[in-house]
Amino acid sequence: MPPLRPMLATKASSLPTGPEWAHEVKWDGVRILADLSAAHGGTARLWSRNANEVGVAWPDVVDSPVGARDLLVDGEVIVLNEAGVPDFRVLQERLHVRRARTAERLAGSLPATFMVFDLLRLDGTDLTDLPLHERRARLADLDLGRWQVPAAYDDGAMLHAATLEQGLEGVVSKRLDSRYTFERRSPHWLKLAHRHRRSYVVGGWRPQEGSSDRLAALLVGEPTPDGLAYRGRVGSGIGGRVSRQLTDLVAGLGRADSPFADEVPGVDARGTHWLEPVLVVDVDTHGTGHARLRQPSYRGLRDDLSPDDLRDQS
Repeated sequence: MPPLRPMLATKASSLPTGPEWAHEVKWDGVRILADLSAAHGGTARLWSRNANEVGVAWPDVVDSPVGARDLLVDGEVIVLNEAGVPDFRVLQERLHVRRARTAERLAGSLPATFMVFDLLRLDGTDLTDLPLHERRARLADLDLGRWQVPAAYDDGAMLHAATLEQGLEGVVSKRLDSRYTFERRSPHWLKLAHRHRRSYVVGGWRPQEGSSDRLAALLVGEPTPDGLAYRGRVGSGIGGRVSRQLTDLVAGLGRADSPFADEVPGVDARGTHWLEPVLVVDVDTHGTGHARLRQPSYRGLRDDLSPDDLRDQS
């Protein structure tokens, strides 16, 4: 199977109601298409949202739970924090691993769980043109072992309240008659997050006061038809380990001028090292609808997203 991008959900402001909808937990993880076939020798090929093969990072996921059977599934890889809640900040320690030995070590200390929510191919038969309720029924009939199949609920309001109380990310609502279309953002899948989290493009970084090389804050923007619009400076959430990781990532991306289409306020621009706008990060913020982020907090690097992916995230 050639690499494909998964079907995406559309951002919603409220939960849909009615018997034609099913509701699932919105996981704070990384989207994965897992392709198993006899040709792969019992090992799944894992594809990220932007069609990169990422199996080396997830040795505790790649082994087939169904023996020699052929299937293609869609799901989310999660890693739990100390409170037992899926947390992207914890997961990112594994997300960028490219060495098998390091990945095996991290799998022992930060085990991953693959939450499989859709079945797209089974025993050589393409299922994408079947309605969701039929795909989910066939998925439920499979014994996926350590790959988990999360429940779907008909009571969206109940799930919304429960996920909020448990500190989960939110809810995804899906029409039971929806077909699966690769590389499409579907109006039949709707996502509603509890936190105001969005992805932004990094356009610069600032060092810690009194230092010239310790990365302490990022300047981020949002792609618009007029260019990269400046949205603010993000320093909260960038501790020592994260700072070192980001320092390595920005090395070699420097440029002489600002990549932002609008003027960056002087208080943010002073001392900033400008960057080519290629890195994407997740940011939590208080409130939406503002030109500048309010009390932003860094949540993690998204190497499964490109700046072009952000043009339709609203």
